[in-house]
Amino acid sequence: MAKTKPIFRCSACSHEVAKWVGKCPGCGAWGAVDEIAVAATPAGVPARRAMLPSTAAAPISTIDSQITKARTTGVPELDRVLGGGVVPGSVVLLSGEPGVGKSTLLLEVAYRWAAQHEHTSLYVTAEESAGQVRLRADRTGAIHERVYLAAESDLSILLGHVEQVRPSLLVVDSVQTILAPEVDGVTGGVTQVRAVTAALTSLAKASGIAVLLVGHVTKDGNVAGPRTLEHLVDVVLQFEGDKNSTLRMVRGIKNRFGSADEVGCFELHDDGIRGVDDPSGLFLHHRTNSVPGTAVTVAMDGKRPLVGEVQGLTVKTEIPAPRRAVSGLDYNRVAMVLAVLQSRGRVFLGKHDVYAATVGGMRLVEPTADLAIALAIASSESDIALPAGWVILGEVGLAGEVRKVTGLTRRLAEAERLGFTDAVVPPGSDRPKGGGMKIHEVADLRSAIRLCGLRKSRGE
Repeated sequence: MAKTKPIFRCSACSHEVAKWVGKCPGCGAWGAVDEIAVAATPAGVPARRAMLPSTAAAPISTIDSQITKARTTGVPELDRVLGGGVVPGSVVLLSGEPGVGKSTLLLEVAYRWAAQHEHTSLYVTAEESAGQVRLRADRTGAIHERVYLAAESDLSILLGHVEQVRPSLLVVDSVQTILAPEVDGVTGGVTQVRAVTAALTSLAKASGIAVLLVGHVTKDGNVAGPRTLEHLVDVVLQFEGDKNSTLRMVRGIKNRFGSADEVGCFELHDDGIRGVDDPSGLFLHHRTNSVPGTAVTVAMDGKRPLVGEVQGLTVKTEIPAPRRAVSGLDYNRVAMVLAVLQSRGRVFLGKHDVYAATVGGMRLVEPTADLAIALAIASSESDIALPAGWVILGEVGLAGEVRKVTGLTRRLAEAERLGFTDAVVPPGSDRPKGGGMKIHEVADLRSAIRLCGLRKSRGE
């Protein structure tokens, strides 16, 4: 008779220990070590016996690829990130901070799904009452006779609702608040979250129902729960947005059916959430060419080029340590640009407070914005506006050189579409074929300052 012996394994890194510990010695995760029973087989007895499969293996050429064809959700910006739509039998995990609009977006998806495909969608909420979700649906216009709603936190009863309604789309809000009664652990714990996600994944694969899960995030912005949670699902999406801005972005983290670097843009309003086909307009609608201290650049968010404005402001101060304030940009990156601007560009800022920010809630963290930041600050310091209709692209090195950037052709095409006539780019860059945009190549920061007509600093 084969006996069993306990093995304790970490769900985060799979490190095994002989006895239970609160903190994994392998990765340092707390509460991630679980007991796993392993059969101990006697010597000479095979551990596994071959069994006849219920479904025979078939040549790959005979497998019907249409069974995994994506169906549109009715929300084009979400379809862009998903790779065309939701695949039947797939599990999608949408994570994001509280209040960013996850529930509003998925309620809109449930409504559009029922209205377009003439199929049934089931929305299960474990965080709110049915009345609260109904009020949101009234406000956003997401009322449809084929959209079913259930307020339930028990996994067994949830599966019962699925059996009764038989939907083609299931939304669970959220996976951390569903309880599996037969599994030990508290609601939202590592064991519970893994068990609930595994059960819903098995349901999706067996029945062909597309499952959309809402997931919480930790303080550092990662998906809450064990790392195996992201491995169990097919698609992981990150819902991002500043609570002080209406702009929201859905970013692909993992996608088994398409590209994982797509981004969808939305605007969140009182009457619901709407996709934004041209997000660059959100960052440029207040632009004024006559004001010194502003520069336009083009960032790549995934595969999507976004035209945004960088603003710089310099103010004379008498304090020994001038203030440096940054919003929407990487503080360390801006500090480096300021150092290069003073040392290589001969723009002296030792007696100036410096403020650098983006417009419209846009966040720029890639090095492509270095040259735009430097010229915006130099423009403010000299009180001379940059030429109208110019877009600035380039990474600035510590030696003051301007380096090449990736995806320049797509960036310039987006800027030209929005009416920009000139572009300041690094030397040797690939120029777009056709088009009427004038290209200015600059080798270093001082050349860019002279090209844009910014005179030397008043302190030089």
